[in-house]
Amino acid sequence: MKLSRILSNQNGVSRKQANALIAAGAVTINGVACREAAREVDRFSTVTCRGKVIQPGEPACYLMLHKPAGYLSATSDEVHKTVMELINHNLHTGLHIAGRLDRASTGLLVMTNDGAWSRRLTEPEIRIPKVYRVSTASAISPETAERFAEGIWFQFEQLRTSPAQIELLGEREARITIYEGRYHQVKRMFHAVGNRVTTLHRERMGNIHLDGSLTTGAYRPLTETEISSV
Repeated sequence: MKLSRILSNQNGVSRKQANALIAAGAVTINGVACREAAREVDRFSTVTCRGKVIQPGEPACYLMLHKPAGYLSATSDEVHKTVMELINHNLHTGLHIAGRLDRASTGLLVMTNDGAWSRRLTEPEIRIPKVYRVSTASAISPETAERFAEGIWFQFEQLRTSPAQIELLGEREARITIYEGRYHQVKRMFHAVGNRVTTLHRERMGNIHLDGSLTTGAYRPLTETEISSV
């Protein structure tokens, strides 16, 4: 919402009066004076006018969870356990998952109540790398790297995946980097080359790496550096 609108809605002044107060430097966002009436302000920012709090700012929440197998990446489910059961109930309000993992998969899961931030992390067009360690049912063929680099055609979406990189770690084990995060993307890519993923573990999303000190099922807040990297 624009700063002038927040001021007029919450402070009982006209839009013209709001603009004048902003131009005079009487309004701050998170303690810093702002003279731009059209500045977009999110709900996490504190806005004051002449020392009076107009918008207190909601606490933003950014979490890293070491997801175990057997939990759904969902906020609720009538049948299966969800990852929300691993998070303190006091943090649940507005919390959603930024880039899901299927129930059998493990590793880095990011959760937040900041929708704009999570969209930047997950939007395919932004091309933030997602890195997975995979095990496969059959030996990974020499042609796999070439096929992944060319992109795999997904009939349902009528699109070709962005070029992906694969690093062989063993006959049936690899590290793969993708840039979209579409529905079951890694499993579908291996299926397209005649193989099947048996385990899938996410190690990284952009500059957010799974913390090696987190035991399975544990979580921690993201650091300021991790948050600002998105």
